Amino acid sequence: MAYATNPSGSSSIKRPASPGFDVHVGFQHAPPPPSSSHPAHRPAGQQGPPPPVAAGGADKGGDELRVTMLGAGQEVGRSCCVLQYRGITVVCDSGVHPAFTGMAALPFIDEIDWSTVDALLITHFHLDHAAALTYIMEKTNFKDGRGKVYMTHPTKAVYRFLMQTEMLASWRSIQAVDFKQDIQVMGGLKFTSYHAGHVLGAAMFFIEMAGLKILYTGDYSREEDRHLVRAEVPPIRPDVLICESTYGDQTLTPRVTKEAMFTSAIHKIVARGGRVLMPVFALGRAQELLLILDEYWHNHPELHSVPVYYASSLAKKCMAVYQTYIHTMNASIQSRFARRDNPFVFRHVSNLRDFGRWEDKGPCVMLASPGMLQNGVSRELLERWAPDKKNGLIICGYSVEGTMARTIVNQPEEIERLQGGKIPLRMTVDSISFSAHVDFAANAQFIHEVKAQHLVLVHGEANNMGKLKKGLLHQAATRGEEIKIHMPRNCEVLKLQFRGERMAKAIGTLAATLPEPNTILSGLLVAKDFSYTLLDPSDLRDFTGLSTSSILQHQRVALGVGWDLVRWHLDGMYGAVVESVDDEGLKTFRIMDTVDVKLANEDELVLEWASSSTADMVADSTLALLLGVDTSPASVKMTTHPHSHDHSHAHDGHSHEHASTSDKNTEDSPELNDEQQAAQAHAMDAALRVERLLAFLDSHFGTEDGADGEDGEDEAAGEGGKDKVSGVEVRDPKDLGEDGQPKLPVIEVRVDEHIAIVEIDGLSVSCTHEPLKKRVESVISLALSTSTPLSATIATTTSTTDKSLSSLPPKIEVGGR
Repeated sequence: MAYATNPSGSSSIKRPASPGFDVHVGFQHAPPPPSSSHPAHRPAGQQGPPPPVAAGGADKGGDELRVTMLGAGQEVGRSCCVLQYRGITVVCDSGVHPAFTGMAALPFIDEIDWSTVDALLITHFHLDHAAALTYIMEKTNFKDGRGKVYMTHPTKAVYRFLMQTEMLASWRSIQAVDFKQDIQVMGGLKFTSYHAGHVLGAAMFFIEMAGLKILYTGDYSREEDRHLVRAEVPPIRPDVLICESTYGDQTLTPRVTKEAMFTSAIHKIVARGGRVLMPVFALGRAQELLLILDEYWHNHPELHSVPVYYASSLAKKCMAVYQTYIHTMNASIQSRFARRDNPFVFRHVSNLRDFGRWEDKGPCVMLASPGMLQNGVSRELLERWAPDKKNGLIICGYSVEGTMARTIVNQPEEIERLQGGKIPLRMTVDSISFSAHVDFAANAQFIHEVKAQHLVLVHGEANNMGKLKKGLLHQAATRGEEIKIHMPRNCEVLKLQFRGERMAKAIGTLAATLPEPNTILSGLLVAKDFSYTLLDPSDLRDFTGLSTSSILQHQRVALGVGWDLVRWHLDGMYGAVVESVDDEGLKTFRIMDTVDVKLANEDELVLEWASSSTADMVADSTLALLLGVDTSPASVKMTTHPHSHDHSHAHDGHSHEHASTSDKNTEDSPELNDEQQAAQAHAMDAALRVERLLAFLDSHFGTEDGADGEDGEDEAAGEGGKDKVSGVEVRDPKDLGEDGQPKLPVIEVRVDEHIAIVEIDGLSVSCTHEPLKKRVESVISLALSTSTPLSATIATTTSTTDKSLSSLPPKIEVGGR
């Protein structure tokens, strides 16, 4: 395989700091065939997906990334993103929708063949990102494939408590990874996890699929809180950023202000003798709120008589996980822990072990799950405390559409009971979001710093997502930048096209010297794990470990003619044939530097060649030629000698005289060395080709009416010059070249009053009459393609050609001055 190192084209060469150099080669890959159709799983009340659409402006000749949202497409909940690129499939997250129950809460899991998934990455342990994992691992054909599940160590530790006991076998198969650890899943697929903030162990994944770089954020926060670090910006720029859009274009209150509002609202409620209900998820924001309350109670002795509870056995179990993974938290927490002050050993917060035996009397603060108030302890306490105006409800996180939490934020006069009927809502309702998601400013800044070519918005309601897109486009226009933003819906296949450029690194012998521009670089292209290496065939074993062999072919052919006649036929077919003697003393013809024809004895020839696609082709044609030599009409003509005896006519006498003169010159001429013989042969060959070119030109533009002799000229002149006058002559130029040396002879082609000059060196044509110029150029091209030997024709297809009669390439660009 050969690549032209033309810097103006798609291929180029760069000199690196390390040995070797990088050759950028343009490849065109056909898009992958459409995947087989799977019956879509349609939860009750959900409409079917729209037909797949492609991103506008895509280049059909490039590689295609397919992004399919099985959940969290223009909604919040059941996050599940499928990435497919060049035969690799990665799924990010597999959660449930908090507004639905049962099968309806699952992602659209029947949209893909789970046995083809190569990796399933879980960003964090929240139910809307991880709760469907057990179902997928146990109830789908995911277990029949080779794919594995990956999550960080804290996420796996917490996820253990979310699973049922009978599902522990699948939990053990989950691969735990560290932050900033490069994980090589398979050839062409690797990923690295980075801190995402949000909750303990939350990660964003930087994924490389066959060289394409994708950053999937999951839920992330760019604000450092009381125990978590802020989300990191990866050091490498991705091609695609898949980013949450939960809050759209909203601006959230700063953390310090939120904490002051939060503690003030709680203090007012308990001061008037009321109870405070805070619906939270058992893990995540609950631990942040407990840290705030524990510190506030410690600083306000007047509140020590008011109990603070968190009603969740799960939170109690997972508190040990928080105490274990202190090293993944921020510097403040690690500093306290170093002083043997574990912040998660609370002084004023206690776990409500048995809600059924708890005496509900007097002011208190209760953190209860679930956070969406759909059922459980938080829903029971809401229905119990809602009619009393002394009590208060504080919504501390994001409320998903369709849940009781979203309904109650609008402060209706009545709310629905789980058992039916309605109850009055008299308790105060405050919404102070501690949701660890980015607002518009933080999200826009992160997106700007990442600078991805494509931005895919997920995990957001359609309205918020649209506002975020509008704001981002406005900011980009203000900066004079261009950004491509996509908002796929569930089950809508987003197709992103990327130019199929690959970089092949030349190593070994090829990398010993840096090739000059406009030269040919030839070698073997070795592809492994979507990376490409260009090397010399002799280096194949050393750099790849592959074994190589050479096949030496032998073919015997009966010989019925003379050795000189064989030479004559080979010269006529292949051009220059090198004659030598091998190690065994056999006469040998080397054809096109690939095939040897040896004279084994008077009656037999032997063909030898090292097998390859080119050598086999030359050997086949040579064999066919040799098998037809004895029956060829040309052979019959060459072996007939009509002047082997005396003739009286002048022609035969001339022939004999010419032959004897030639023999005499041969005998008298001194011996020449190899270089002199090669130069002499080259000159004779060039002269022969000039004769052939003149013959072609003469056949097209030779002497016509009135062009022969003076009588013709007088006759033509006498008739007013109406007859055509044409001819071809070789003339010596009168002027000198730029170097002061005489120019080479030129060929003059005359038709009527028009003259075309053909320079022998370069074969350029100059003529003021454009039709004649084009006709002469066409004849020259035809002459070259007809008279050029096969050896020269093939040689010029694999090496840089010279536009001169000394090499005579099959195709020559001719242009006027």
